[in-house]
Amino acid sequence: MTTVILVVMCLVVGALELYAGKQSRDQSNAFSRRIDELNEQVTKQNNVLVTVGEQLTAELSRVKQDVLPALDTRLRQNTGQVEELAGLVHQADDFLRTQAGRLRDLEQQRITLAALRRKLGEVETSVRAVTRTGAEEIEGKVDTALGRLADLERGGEEILALQRTLTRTLEDVEDVVAELLQFTEGELDDTVTAALTGRPRAHGDAVTATGRLWTRDDQLDDILGEMYERCVRASRLNVRFRTTEGSDGPVPGSPERRRYFLGGQAAEDLAGAFSALLISTGADLPRNGLQDAPRGGVRRGLARVQPGVPPGVEPTRPPEDEAALKALLRTLSECSGAVAQIGPLMAVRTRDELLCAVLTAAQSLELESDEVFWDPSAATIRLRRLPSHQLWDLTNWATAP
Repeated sequence: MTTVILVVMCLVVGALELYAGKQSRDQSNAFSRRIDELNEQVTKQNNVLVTVGEQLTAELSRVKQDVLPALDTRLRQNTGQVEELAGLVHQADDFLRTQAGRLRDLEQQRITLAALRRKLGEVETSVRAVTRTGAEEIEGKVDTALGRLADLERGGEEILALQRTLTRTLEDVEDVVAELLQFTEGELDDTVTAALTGRPRAHGDAVTATGRLWTRDDQLDDILGEMYERCVRASRLNVRFRTTEGSDGPVPGSPERRRYFLGGQAAEDLAGAFSALLISTGADLPRNGLQDAPRGGVRRGLARVQPGVPPGVEPTRPPEDEAALKALLRTLSECSGAVAQIGPLMAVRTRDELLCAVLTAAQSLELESDEVFWDPSAATIRLRRLPSHQLWDLTNWATAP
């Protein structure tokens, strides 16, 4: 019996050893297959990396051969222009300091001449009181001297006025040159960044629209300029640079003509935004939610009504761009004659009317070619020829309380 048990146990132990050996061989085979799969994946990834590396090497070679030499040439050209403009600014600054010194000298001469004139007046009084002999001759000489002093004083004042005018002109030139320098540096930085990073140039700061501002009222000139630039900023635009024709302009005694070069928004987006703002600008009080029928094909502004607002309750404040545009139009309505243009938007104020229009690019070019931007009367006649959906008559709105 013991022998049978031992034989059975030996058979069991042999079977277990056979099973363990089979399991070990299966695991070894599975591990080998997994190792082979991983080796195959690593080989494929290595091939992909080799291909990508070859493409990068070819792209870098192309950049070194084509982009970098052209970029170096443009950098040299722009550097030369920037240095030239900087030299002009330094020359203008030196000239301004020289003119300031001359102004101080002329002012001192004027003070000295005024003191001499007072002294001669005292001498004249003393001479007339002391003696009457030869009074007429002495009076004639004194009057002649006083006349010459008055002429000298007037000449000095005229020179001072001319010097001040020249100083203001040079300051305007310096501002324009500084803005041009900033514009050139921004364009240069944008070009260098685009070339180094491989991304396309950002056109957000490029000049995308032009503007004009003119008024015949000198007292409202500064306020109108402030309201105009506030409206520009509220329309998400920025002034890239500006130019100003002198107060004499093309005709002596004419008001200043200001030109603005704006960036930040495309002309198409500006046209849609200004059309929406003009539609929301009230021309008359609403009557049952509607406005009076337009007269002469000219579209009136539509009043924005706050639904559900009870009487006596303050309505919601308008957006910044709407408030800025209304402030500009209110200021224009106080002028006896003015023209304001921001991209496609054109507002014209005559003594009797206030018109606004949203122009297309072709219409703006036509008006500029005919030189009617600076003439409110001629501009009004031309604007009234536009289709009704492009023109708003805000005369009644401007006169409403």
